[in-house]
Amino acid sequence: MSKTGVIGGSGLYEIKGLALKGSKNISTPFGRPSGPYLIGEMGNSEIIFLPRHGKRHDIPPHMINYRANIWGFKKLGVERILSINAAGGIKKGLKPGDIVIPEQILDMTKNRKSTFYDGRDGVVHIDFTEPYCPELRRVLLKAGKSVKVPLKKGGTYVAVEGPRLETASEIKSFAALGGDVVGMTGMPEASLARELEICYAGLSVVANYAAGISKKKLTVAEVMEAMKASTEKIKLLLKETFNLIPEMRKCPCGEALKEARI
Repeated sequence: MSKTGVIGGSGLYEIKGLALKGSKNISTPFGRPSGPYLIGEMGNSEIIFLPRHGKRHDIPPHMINYRANIWGFKKLGVERILSINAAGGIKKGLKPGDIVIPEQILDMTKNRKSTFYDGRDGVVHIDFTEPYCPELRRVLLKAGKSVKVPLKKGGTYVAVEGPRLETASEIKSFAALGGDVVGMTGMPEASLARELEICYAGLSVVANYAAGISKKKLTVAEVMEAMKASTEKIKLLLKETFNLIPEMRKCPCGEALKEARI
């Protein structure tokens, strides 16, 4: 039975056809994850959910224990992770409610524990040319077409430290560097998953226009409203994705550590 992890907000596990079996608290060498992992089954797949910000959404993005979260998925036998996050739209034409399946990352974070390999277990340099699993991205895009949930293919996710929102000048700089959306949680999730040879793909919900794109003041309320409005589309997309994920992986993610150690 294949195992797929989902990182996102609460309520995503309320999917028709998903049978919940219970939850598990996981201990890791890196501390406590954001909360218990909720375990469910759909067809021949086991689906494992984790609320990134905690059950009560009380963990800010810069305080999330990313290493513990990803390690916990590995300990539970997860081979693939789907990450749902809110993002600000930078690219012209992106509007609140759009769902982007990014293919590249610009990492602007500063103070996060971003690797499992700090010298104690040797030196490792993973290939991060393609930060998102190409196979898992193709499955997501195919699922979107199947259930008629419009998806924006490709683009670059800019990961920032937070918890403050960005300045207008920062957004202009990100745009000049090729950024399409900006968010606070995409890194180091993606690189940590690669270090543990887990496939990882992101679904970025455009929750607002990034700073300076619109003349309106940016508010948390509009972000929460946009995410809530997109929940049903995300659940529909996830359900079809679970059905389309192949039993065996044919991507390079499972061999990420091959020839990566010194």
